[in-house]
Amino acid sequence: MSFKTILSLIGTTSTDIDIDKAVALTAEIDAHLSVMALRTAISPFGADYPAAAAWLNERQREIDEVVDVRRIADERCRKGGVSFDVDHIYDDRFIIESNIGARAMYADVVVAGEGVRSDTELRKAAIAATAFNAGTPLLLVPKTGRATLKPKNVLLAWNSRPQAASAAKAAIEMLKGADTVRLVVVDPDSSYFENGGEPGADMAAFLSRHGAKVVVEQIASGQRPTEDVIRQHALELGCDMIVMGAYGHSRLRERVFGGVTASILETCNVPVFMVR
Repeated sequence: MSFKTILSLIGTTSTDIDIDKAVALTAEIDAHLSVMALRTAISPFGADYPAAAAWLNERQREIDEVVDVRRIADERCRKGGVSFDVDHIYDDRFIIESNIGARAMYADVVVAGEGVRSDTELRKAAIAATAFNAGTPLLLVPKTGRATLKPKNVLLAWNSRPQAASAAKAAIEMLKGADTVRLVVVDPDSSYFENGGEPGADMAAFLSRHGAKVVVEQIASGQRPTEDVIRQHALELGCDMIVMGAYGHSRLRERVFGGVTASILETCNVPVFMVR
């Protein structure tokens, strides 16, 4: 898949950094950038909340804040010289989720920076809209370090599940352009219904036929959480992207118990490209 339209989700924190990274990604691949400045609305309180001066004042302050983010995004996109459009939404989380999902259907990749990632409500909205509703790839960009859509050293987290296969296929053009793709299997299980006789070999062969330079790495967790193993290995190898499937369990189970996806979403200093 070639990326021609990037949808960038911007919160009201880390604004300048997140916008500049989205502009840089867009310029790197000569694409169009759609920016959505987002802020979840303050919840009403009290029986007579429509007339509550404090609530109204706080609501207006938050509206002004997200409008200001939109203005900053417009200025920085113009300065960056990219093709772009900018919008803003201040509403209930589920309305925001619906809007992200609708816009994501017309984007090749959705980019979420630290401002969205560090906001629990916006993060949940972004994941639900992309992974479960639109099915559009999501690139999570950390606050520090460089993000790229032309990675050279990629870690592909592999567990022989459809979600991981979908992520690999969605990232195929990036994997083909990388110098090295490290297909990592944590605690491989060679049984038929798990990873097969040679864990990782089938996907490595598939990617190799597309021109990707793949190295299979089977790693023992040593009873550490899988997400910690993936993060640590990516950092040690200097990977500039992790590619992984999102939410291998049921949506309800992941919401209740978390999982590898949830942990990676919250804390990872390497850009993460994920698809369900």
